[in-house]
Amino acid sequence: MEIKKGIGVSPGVVISKAFVLDAEDYPIPERHVEAALHQEEKDRLGAAIQASRAELIELRGRMRDRIGEETAAIFDFHLGMLDDKRLIGEIEAAIDANHYTAEHAVSAVFRAHARKFLDMPQFMAERVKDVNDIQRRLLRNLIGQSRAALDHLTGDVILLAHDLTPSQTANLDREHILGLATDAGGRTSHTAIVAHALGIPAVVGLNDVTSSVQPGDAVIIDGNRGVVIIDPDESTIAEHQTYLQRLAERERTLVELRDLPAVTRDGHEITLLGNIEFPDEVRNVLANAGHGIGLYRTEYLFLGSEEEPTEDEHYEAYTRAIALAEGRPVVIRSLDLGADKYTQARAMSPERNPFLGLRSIRYCLQNLPIFKTQIRAILRAARTGPVSLLFPLIASVMELRQAKMIVRDVAEDLEEEGVDFEPDIPIGMMIEVPSAALMCDVFAREVDFFSIGTNDLVQYTLAVDRGNEKVASLFSAAHPAVVRLIKDVIRAGQRHDISVSLCGEMAGDPEYTLLLLGLGLRIFSIAPPAIPEIKKVIRSVTMEQAMLTARKVMTFDTDKQVTSYLRDQTRKLVGDS
Repeated sequence: MEIKKGIGVSPGVVISKAFVLDAEDYPIPERHVEAALHQEEKDRLGAAIQASRAELIELRGRMRDRIGEETAAIFDFHLGMLDDKRLIGEIEAAIDANHYTAEHAVSAVFRAHARKFLDMPQFMAERVKDVNDIQRRLLRNLIGQSRAALDHLTGDVILLAHDLTPSQTANLDREHILGLATDAGGRTSHTAIVAHALGIPAVVGLNDVTSSVQPGDAVIIDGNRGVVIIDPDESTIAEHQTYLQRLAERERTLVELRDLPAVTRDGHEITLLGNIEFPDEVRNVLANAGHGIGLYRTEYLFLGSEEEPTEDEHYEAYTRAIALAEGRPVVIRSLDLGADKYTQARAMSPERNPFLGLRSIRYCLQNLPIFKTQIRAILRAARTGPVSLLFPLIASVMELRQAKMIVRDVAEDLEEEGVDFEPDIPIGMMIEVPSAALMCDVFAREVDFFSIGTNDLVQYTLAVDRGNEKVASLFSAAHPAVVRLIKDVIRAGQRHDISVSLCGEMAGDPEYTLLLLGLGLRIFSIAPPAIPEIKKVIRSVTMEQAMLTARKVMTFDTDKQVTSYLRDQTRKLVGDS
């Protein structure tokens, strides 16, 4: 038995046999053709391009139908390369100048482009996977070789691969692929995003899992903890099967709660909102009886495509989410670009510490065309339903006022152009850095609502990069300093009569629900699958019990004391979840 630790990017626990996907790499020998055959080779190239284009259009449509337009947009980059006259010209020139076969010309030119991407910042280096994917597709069509598709599996498997290309993720057979594990990848990789959207338990960043597994080996994937167990012994399998049975029983219990109100035993109503990245995820929020969208992350409009999204592309995504919400509130967060995401790819040189650099609202305020394009689309979309605008990573009053001024400027532009828009959109800010939490009374006079983002708040308060395994154990939302900051923000909201929600992972952890209720939180914004579980805790306790729990927690000095006490209290009042 071997246990490997990676990054859990899609929750769930599954046990099945391994299906190891070999990396496709066609060895293309250096072959030459006579000048008289150059046109024939270029004709073969043209036919392969047409066949590849047709395949990609079909794949894009399939992924759009399954997940949504934003995820499917990854294939626009592939199609763009096939339509790139300069790139095709390079391949044809290699045929003419070097007497290469079409296969060898494609291989040589694409490998050269892949090397260029590898020399770029990390985010752009991710494009090597796309370049290689297009190269393999062209070569398959030139060689006339077909591939065993992932959408024609006959039995249940756990798919293991070094990494998955966009083409492969589009072909995933949800019925038979129970889980995913890859050597490469991170939290924002294409594989991670698609696995999460499809609801397939997944662990990425395992380094060498494919070399440790043989096809047919028993494998356990725990997407909750980011663990893969290879060839588990009988006791481990039995333990996980028992765990899965308990999960199934709990799911049945939670389903029964679906249509019941989120109200404490003594009658206090709580609002449960969902966090989404794609418009179609609104359906998942409503399926779990969420009251609306508390956080619509908009970054994937950028991350899913090589090109900056147009105003109309923004508008279409937002209006789709608003329409699916059917009159429920939708909070749209302005672009939280930066760090490991987007800005590094466009920087002249990568920042040494991007998490403390030009990211989020800072990036937007220094890139006004991008920012204004999004704000225009949000103001227009707000005419179609109840929308609020949320600014991320605000650290100073001047940043907030500058962002609000941009909104006013955009509104004036729209009015002058005669474009229909919502002039009175509620504006809020995320509390993600200690400076914002410490000045919450000042900020409360400037905005209509707060949203506490505990993931970054913990990271910046404790000076811990949770992605760094050497210090990840120090990352704790239960740290007394973090708890005190959360309490102060909630109290400031109460004093100034503005709403306060909490949208980090802490909000979706049932062991923190009692504490958050006791601190005065009345709006939880969480991952859709967690909504029923948080509702169960809410319906099991009284507000007096929650307040007593919070008072006790405020006396503790360490996060270990906090987590131990909250775990015991939750089990005592709610039972094992």
